[in-house]
Amino acid sequence: MGTFLFEEIIFGPIKSRRLGVSLGVNLLPENYKYCTYDCLYCECGWTLNNNTKINLHTKEEIAEALATKLAEMKVNNQTPDNITFAGNGEPTIHPEFAAIIEDTIAIRNKYFPNTNISVLSNATQIHKKSIIKALNKVDHNILKLDSAIDKTYQLINRPKAKINVSTLVERMKVFNGNLSIQTLFVKGNYNGEYFDNTTDYEVNKWLELLQIIKPKNVMIYPIDRDTPHSDIEKIDTATLNNIGNKVKSLGFETHIYY
Repeated sequence: MGTFLFEEIIFGPIKSRRLGVSLGVNLLPENYKYCTYDCLYCECGWTLNNNTKINLHTKEEIAEALATKLAEMKVNNQTPDNITFAGNGEPTIHPEFAAIIEDTIAIRNKYFPNTNISVLSNATQIHKKSIIKALNKVDHNILKLDSAIDKTYQLINRPKAKINVSTLVERMKVFNGNLSIQTLFVKGNYNGEYFDNTTDYEVNKWLELLQIIKPKNVMIYPIDRDTPHSDIEKIDTATLNNIGNKVKSLGFETHIYY
């Protein structure tokens, strides 16, 4: 199936199903995905394994590109709902991520002080104090948790380093609820193994983790674009609604995206 990469530092604004009018920021290379995961469903394709030197834009280049775009949007009376760090992989692996967030806050305040800053992250870097501090400064700290079952997590997300669900959850607790949890529900087969994170067992274990993490809100959604792995299924609306109702019954603000 076809996938795509973001070819610029700043992209959009686009209409996001989660974040409204979103101006995207890609801190990563434009010609391949650079990530700590290799998710079966990622719209950017597979994470490449190579020994090539990674060339990333500097924080100065990123700040200049963002300021230029926001100035243009100001002239055109285009107000973004969010400035969203996403792009071709995991944004928090940029070595200047914390400083980039500081720059972004200052630039946002100059042009659109009411616009939110959001970070979509897989949470693999939140053992670093600088990342924790930076994520606590943004409006929406959105962290991925696709399964409570380690076998399913390893199958779907395929982390590049040794990590497990219990470690992720322990790290997420450091935010004391100042985070959103995003979960993509999906089922399919990979290398002869079947996975389905919508079963009662999977969902109940995931709900238990939500009660430990205590996020501000929970975002659940199915695949929406092409994926690098073909044997994968989009979850139906009824199943998503059923899961969403269970989350709501626990008292969490819940957003379901179809």
